[in-house]
Amino acid sequence: MSDEANLDAYLKRINYAGSIAPTLETLETVHRLHPAVIPFENLNPLMELPVRLQLSDLEQKLLIERRGGYCLEHNLLLKAVLEAMDFKVTALGAGVLWGQPPGHEPRDLTHMLLLVDVGGAPYIADVGFGGQTPTLPLRLRADVEQGPAGERYRLSGGHPKWRLDSEIAGEWMPLYEFTLAERSLDDYIAMNDVTMGLFRDDLVASRIEGGRRYALRNTRLNIHENGATETRTLGSLLELRDALTNVFGIQLPETDRLDPALEKALRPEAAA
Repeated sequence: MSDEANLDAYLKRINYAGSIAPTLETLETVHRLHPAVIPFENLNPLMELPVRLQLSDLEQKLLIERRGGYCLEHNLLLKAVLEAMDFKVTALGAGVLWGQPPGHEPRDLTHMLLLVDVGGAPYIADVGFGGQTPTLPLRLRADVEQGPAGERYRLSGGHPKWRLDSEIAGEWMPLYEFTLAERSLDDYIAMNDVTMGLFRDDLVASRIEGGRRYALRNTRLNIHENGATETRTLGSLLELRDALTNVFGIQLPETDRLDPALEKALRPEAAA
């Protein structure tokens, strides 16, 4: 993970024009802009195409082709970008708790996040957790609520395992747990083999724009804003393509694999 990022291309992609000094303000701005422009999406696994983690492949897909990706792609790219800005960054791994029953103990690490040093203070940065992606870096401090109203997060533990919770409709919900053990690119390549399998059957996309969160799972499009949710059901291949393009900002790949992959989202059992 020592390749140098194409910083100019990244900053242009996320519409960033401020200072690149390694300050908290820089980190906060990048963390807010990234998930607003670069969506979470799983089209490659859905099309049974590989997800490649080399920096040149990430830049080609997320910056030049104007696609998105999942956690490993987002956060490996962000790691390279922050290092190019002279931040000190440590790559971490997490076990996912979101969507699991209470008391669930993850067996495997299937999520990536970053530990970023800002003037000696540790922050968690994560722009790749789909619909629950934080829109700001979180100070690594236990039992402190962070974020604006409607976007509250809380870290707990730290001995050595940390847990990240998000407040949703007035209830604290667990997202994932992690330690501060550094992970290597080889670790993520092994993780990627598992993750590609998890994203092979159902269409998933998300994007955050200001206080509005867009989330797509197969044909169900949810728009969350100010504590309310609007749900639309997409009923055709044309509507799916339109949402991916105009809601999530994905430049759809020109391949014969795309439409058959999207048709998986339209099968009756996918609506359950």
